Amino acid sequence: MFDGGRPDGVFVGLATLDVVHRVAANPGINQKITATAQFVAAGGPAANAAVVFAALGGRARLITALGGSPVADLIRADLAAHGVTVIDVDPERPTEAPVSAVAVTESTGDRSVVSIDAVGDEVVPPSPDELAALIDGVDVVLVDGHHPRLAVAAAEAAHALGVTVVVDAGRWKPVMAELVPFTSAMICSNDFLVPGTPDSEATAAALVERGVQTVATTHGGGDVLWWSDSRLGAVPVPHIAPVDTLGAGDVFHGAYAYFQSLSGATIASSLGDAARVAALRCSIVGPRAWLRELPTLDLTKDPR
Repeated sequence: MFDGGRPDGVFVGLATLDVVHRVAANPGINQKITATAQFVAAGGPAANAAVVFAALGGRARLITALGGSPVADLIRADLAAHGVTVIDVDPERPTEAPVSAVAVTESTGDRSVVSIDAVGDEVVPPSPDELAALIDGVDVVLVDGHHPRLAVAAAEAAHALGVTVVVDAGRWKPVMAELVPFTSAMICSNDFLVPGTPDSEATAAALVERGVQTVATTHGGGDVLWWSDSRLGAVPVPHIAPVDTLGAGDVFHGAYAYFQSLSGATIASSLGDAARVAALRCSIVGPRAWLRELPTLDLTKDPR
């Protein structure tokens, strides 16, 4: 850790510009509707996780590919405003930074997202020496699997340096198989399935068998299940009425990365604290407003 004990994290993956509209219902074919609110903020799994890590008090650096377009400048400015240092490995890239169109339904807080993500981008990672210099001495490296070559190179470098590698496993991507040998903890959604496995429990078993030390699976409002070193457990999550679920998984991953870096943390405590942070995010409208309430969050409160 640097800066008097502050956790130090490196986040590797996608950064987007999210244009978010809050709606009564998603439009139908050839229908136009008026949103009740609009928000613009940086998004993407790794970027969102880095914002949360910084908001909790850590030092966060995001390794991504942005370029110099106006959209990239907006992404970079929002991340800087929220304490994230951006390391752009492809500053001369000719393609526009990705934009996500998001609709959040008022009655349920559910979100619909359309984005090009990192499709078609072949981001060349920095040299092994450059990556090692960025990663050496940090507490955690989180990768989201976007920009696959960069993800694998960063995970391999972190593993070689003895740094904890956390993988955001929202959905299966082919690169996940390459990341497994370097992964310390894989935090999976219930929809994440290793090919050939019928459900999340079988997926967890397959990942543990392949050498992942800790696997956890989130289930929305249900318990977070975890497996580690022949142990297993369940962590309850707070019961809330969600009003905005955009980025909830990213928030969980960033918070887990932070809490597991603290002295005395356990798997259960790190997952439980991450669940409380994600629940707070889901209880407040907008991608950034909830951060103002984060300092008041009571992490000792029983979520049940």
